[in-house]
Amino acid sequence: MKIQDAQKIVDDWIKEHGVRYFNELTNMAQLTEEVGEVARIIARRYGEQSEKVSDKDKDLGEELADVVFVVLCLANQTGIDLQAAFDKKMDKKTKRDHDRHHSNEKLK
Repeated sequence: MKIQDAQKIVDDWIKEHGVRYFNELTNMAQLTEEVGEVARIIARRYGEQSEKVSDKDKDLGEELADVVFVVLCLANQTGIDLQAAFDKKMDKKTKRDHDRHHSNEKLK
């Protein structure tokens, strides 16, 4: 699926189920909250913190999907073609970092 398709799916969902988009500041706060939930899972499951029993059933994929959903909402409501922005970013990173990481001794 292309990012444009995902943006349309989210927009259609908002129109059918969500009434309207939350304003940009509310969505930014929601994004921060969702990223925090991802961070909590990663810190406890893959990091050095111990995982609480109540967190063991948390689905990292579902939490990452929450982040993607809110990012798509923000892109839609601010008129961003996220596919174009992503393609541009990947081109920039590819040119800039083509050899950079291969010569990084820390990654060997």
